[in-house]
Amino acid sequence: MARGALTLLRGGAVIDGTGKPRFRGDVLIEGDRIAEVGKVAAPADAQVVDCKGMVVAPGFVDVHSHSDLQAIEGRREKLLQGVTTEIVGNCGFSAFPSPARRNLLHEFANGIFCGTGDWGWPSAREYLEAARSSPTATVAPLVGHGTLRVAVAGFQNGPLEEKQVEQMEKLLDEALAAGAAGFSTGLMYAPGSTAPFWELERLCRVVAKRDKVYATHMRDYFGGVVDAIEEQLKLVRSTGVRLQISHLQVVGASNWGLQTKALDTIEKAERIHGGVNVCFDCYPYTAGSTVLTQILPPWTMEGGVDEMVKRLKDPQLRPRITAQIHNWIAWRWTDIYISAVGGDPKHPAVGKNLAELAAGGKTSPTEVVFDLLVEHRGAVNMLTFNQSEGNLRGTLRHPLSFIGSDGFYVRGRPHPRLHGTFPRLLGTICRDKGWMNLEPAIWKITSGPAERFRIKDRGRLAPGYFADVTVFDPQTIDSPATYEEPEKPPVGIHRVFRNGKELLGPKSV
Repeated sequence: MARGALTLLRGGAVIDGTGKPRFRGDVLIEGDRIAEVGKVAAPADAQVVDCKGMVVAPGFVDVHSHSDLQAIEGRREKLLQGVTTEIVGNCGFSAFPSPARRNLLHEFANGIFCGTGDWGWPSAREYLEAARSSPTATVAPLVGHGTLRVAVAGFQNGPLEEKQVEQMEKLLDEALAAGAAGFSTGLMYAPGSTAPFWELERLCRVVAKRDKVYATHMRDYFGGVVDAIEEQLKLVRSTGVRLQISHLQVVGASNWGLQTKALDTIEKAERIHGGVNVCFDCYPYTAGSTVLTQILPPWTMEGGVDEMVKRLKDPQLRPRITAQIHNWIAWRWTDIYISAVGGDPKHPAVGKNLAELAAGGKTSPTEVVFDLLVEHRGAVNMLTFNQSEGNLRGTLRHPLSFIGSDGFYVRGRPHPRLHGTFPRLLGTICRDKGWMNLEPAIWKITSGPAERFRIKDRGRLAPGYFADVTVFDPQTIDSPATYEEPEKPPVGIHRVFRNGKELLGPKSV
């Protein structure tokens, strides 16, 4: 049997993804696999790449991605950061199983997926088949709870009928059996936000039976964050499921002091109460981003966009909705910026916060929200300043954390994490701020998440593993992307290989 093409990455600082100290050595790629790591004699027919002064690491794993469509399309924003594997389907949003009327799924998920055309897959098997053709990334999808609900009950809020829950259990089990990496919830997004605990418990039992991961965007990251964590830990104790808390943070300056208790709650459960299997992920920015409709009470979303628009137009309902928003919102109006409006990247609201927009229009911030959502039928995204630098440092460094982008595409001004998460982590966070050494940071974006989600033979530089390799300059790696100019490409990534093929480097330019 003929061997594959040989590439020898020579003389770099090898950080193998396990968290062990770096060492000076070589990595030999043969075909789509790693053949040797260490001191390797160059085969006569190998292409030799001089990596002196570079770090040679496994290709990065984005543990929390929303590129469900774009990874299949071959978009390169993550590849330019050194990412070779993406875990998609987070926060309850997945591209399968689609309902017969796919427009319902588009209405539910396009605010996160930025989809065009008639996308959607009836099953995980069909989605995975499409994902295998991705030219840039290995795609590991989760099954979204919100998508499951839309598939069986449309935009119905509250408890579902028994036959509908049974149908969700069946669809979830089929998806996990077909190869989906786990299950996700988005408990701040309707209709999933209205699901009772017993519904989540039944679905998590399906996940536990398949020994997959349950990733959750919890019900609260504000003043009720500890209670939200306790709800998820209760699910773990009652079902045995492996828990991944998504983008853990405490939002709002008045709540920042709760982070210590939040982390203590997770640590106590993990170490004491029966060894609960829990980890979390986070991103290296103090700001986040999502859909503007998240500000609204869940009942305003029941029935879909048409019903939401009708309610927001009703002058009798606006005071009630406003009062409910004021009752729970932790952001200051100056913390909330409009990042995308409909399909117009140059809309005058983009880049302005709600306080500015309200002052300019001589109205209130909530009226600005209502008017934008009505005019653009809910297709508005926001960027929000959420947490303190100190709290961010605490989650990034925590031994139970992995680091992902939570990035998604918009027709406007995206969060810079879409273009810069991984270089920022290794440059600004590790090198410049000194919050972490490279070895643990690289573990958090390679073998840590790969092992957590059982992504076989990826995330390490070891013989027999797929040849996913990122070569970067530790002195220059970083992201110049900012909130004002978020699409600037990263610097310091020199080469990226996936399955042994060089996707980024001198020959790919």
